[in-house]
Amino acid sequence: MSTEPPEETAENAEPGTPGESADTSQTAAASETAPGTAPDAHAETEGMEAEGTEAEDGRTPGAGQVSEAEAELLAQRAERERIERRKAERRGPIEAGGKLSGTAADLLAAVRAVESGEQPVAPVSEEARPAPRRPAPEPVRQAPPVTVEPVPAEGVVAAVREVLARGGAPEALAAQAAGLLGEGAAQALRADPWQLLRVAGVRPEQADGFARALLGGEAGPDDGRRERAVTGWLLQQAAVAGHTALEVSALTAALARQGVPDPEEAVRTAVSDGDVLVFRDPLPQTDAPAPRRDTASDGDGDGADGAEEERPVRVLVALERYAMAEESLADGLARLIGSAPRQDGPDAEWERAAASAGGSAGELIRAVAGHGLVLHTGGEASLAEPAALLRAARGLGLRAWAAAHTPVGRTRFAALLEAAPAGGTGAGDPDSGGSGSGETDAGVTAAGGERAGGPAVATVAGLLSGAEGPGRDADGALLLDLLVVLDAPQLDVETAALVTESLPDGSRLLLAGDPGVLWSAGPGRVFADLLAARVCPQIASRRPDPGPLGELVSGVGIGELNQVAAPGKEVVIVPVRDPGEAVHRTVQLVADSVPRAIGVPVEETQVITPGHGGAVGTRALNAALKERLNPGPGRFGGFDPGDRIAYSPALGRTVPGRVVKADADGLHLSCAGEAVVVPQERVERSVRHGWALTAHQAVGVRWPAVVVVLPGDAVQALSRPWVYTAFSRADRHLSVVHGVEQALPRAVAEGAAKPRTTRLPVLLAPQVPAAAG
Repeated sequence: MSTEPPEETAENAEPGTPGESADTSQTAAASETAPGTAPDAHAETEGMEAEGTEAEDGRTPGAGQVSEAEAELLAQRAERERIERRKAERRGPIEAGGKLSGTAADLLAAVRAVESGEQPVAPVSEEARPAPRRPAPEPVRQAPPVTVEPVPAEGVVAAVREVLARGGAPEALAAQAAGLLGEGAAQALRADPWQLLRVAGVRPEQADGFARALLGGEAGPDDGRRERAVTGWLLQQAAVAGHTALEVSALTAALARQGVPDPEEAVRTAVSDGDVLVFRDPLPQTDAPAPRRDTASDGDGDGADGAEEERPVRVLVALERYAMAEESLADGLARLIGSAPRQDGPDAEWERAAASAGGSAGELIRAVAGHGLVLHTGGEASLAEPAALLRAARGLGLRAWAAAHTPVGRTRFAALLEAAPAGGTGAGDPDSGGSGSGETDAGVTAAGGERAGGPAVATVAGLLSGAEGPGRDADGALLLDLLVVLDAPQLDVETAALVTESLPDGSRLLLAGDPGVLWSAGPGRVFADLLAARVCPQIASRRPDPGPLGELVSGVGIGELNQVAAPGKEVVIVPVRDPGEAVHRTVQLVADSVPRAIGVPVEETQVITPGHGGAVGTRALNAALKERLNPGPGRFGGFDPGDRIAYSPALGRTVPGRVVKADADGLHLSCAGEAVVVPQERVERSVRHGWALTAHQAVGVRWPAVVVVLPGDAVQALSRPWVYTAFSRADRHLSVVHGVEQALPRAVAEGAAKPRTTRLPVLLAPQVPAAAG
């Protein structure tokens, strides 16, 4: 490891360690901020100024033609009609919702029969699947140019713009409000101005000012419309922060901070109106004995029932959208765990493939052979093991596909599948017991390599939308026997529910990922919850990431910031004293030092910093990098041809790319080999400059060289998952622009991920037998 003096370049750096100085800035608020607590955490604008999309914002432009970048939203829309029909056939609450209390239990049954306007969850396909056949080579699918779905009708937008202007709100919000509220958006805002809170980035105090301008003296803190809107807004902010539900006490406290006169009554009203659902979930049992009760007065022997009644519970409230997604996810996982996988081949063939792979890759193949759900953990190098599994499965005739979080991840894994080792699927595995069987590898390579049509790899969004993958049957089930989902920590509850319920009975699901990285931008912590629940086999890879970078990142994963030997300048530390110096040194590294000393060109070097705002956030760094690397007038929303960008079409989906041109149709981008056209009305919300990203935006992507910037004002944003994610994005070289002194080693040692409130473990407990481990 090397330390670069303030006035030297990377090639003249001296030895050092990240632990010598450290800092970070504010992590993106949408995924790090506790719900309803810090009023300014989710707004970086003054007044009601429209703001561009944060990496973790939920601002979602639509899609016209399907692409990886937008397919998640299209998948949910495409299945809405079928899902709602199946939901209407349900008779009362599903079993997993049996812990609802009082009125909420009755509400749940009624709400499911009513169109709520929220995105639903896909149903379970219960039809038996035909016996698998050896797959034919998949045809090459050329990705068509992608255009974003048209904005609402101009007349609707114009009417909304007029209402916004009358209320003193920015007219730039008109398109978003019209898209959310529909054709009657203007009338809806006049009747209930607080519906403006549904627009991303608008805060209660801003909606209050808008309401006073429209309603005058009628607008007050005790207005039922305001209480209802603020309750929904707080729960939505909780979802943005990763929670699928909130404890009632947390919600009422947040309502009180927002000036709601009677928070408890506001919650009761929201429940009775069906806006939210209530759950009474038992708390995990501890070793402490339960409180004794006097059973003498209980009559004839009600002691056991009384003890059960006294079991402590926590009362949670949740928006129906996320509550139903988590319920559906639990049902789908329980179905996979409880159903025996189809016998796709003799046990001897599975065992032969496992023996050929050897080591933890062999363990993975054996686990998948006998179980419907398996978890696999490991770093970048461990991807060789799911690749070995996929080749083996396709060699046995299974319809097997893999799905990655990003198009870049899809391309990397496809290349790994194409590069089948010549000595067997386990060749090169450091823990492999042998060199592998040439006979097995020949079969695996022929089926798994898919030389005629390309490897069977998609993005998760593309798979769900049908733009990629094997397609679906008449009932909507994917034509698959095995699905390998990579980047599993990035699965939020809605996406995970769509995945599990799209799989047919008897199929297998492998969730693979690095548990040390940041969790999903959307609500839930699906992979972490499953690892903690231990309801299925878990295979931990014994294949470490190589070299000084692998050693450094592995240490961070266990809470240690180690000094590593970096003879090839794989790790360089650049101390800085203030924000101005941090920006100057970052630009110098990207434009001069890294290309000259390391040999990595500018376009393959990525800057990562904790937040968007501040003196050393993505905005400031991108402005400085654009001025140095691609200066221009920015005639189209601040962009010029050649600009590096980050395109965020949906929550948690960020695709790196470049600006190609701009015309009357919008901003033309090239993102992971696809042509994307973003209309002018959506540019501000969905496109940012991309020389510098947050760690949340960078998840699922790796670059040859990475410059991580830790300015002095970023201490509060530092955590072990953030540092682990940022450092592990580098393949060959990592420079750390370091200004936080001892905050970095403290964050690595003590900065655990912020907790998220979820219900998945409770929902799985009664449905799943004792864990297989």
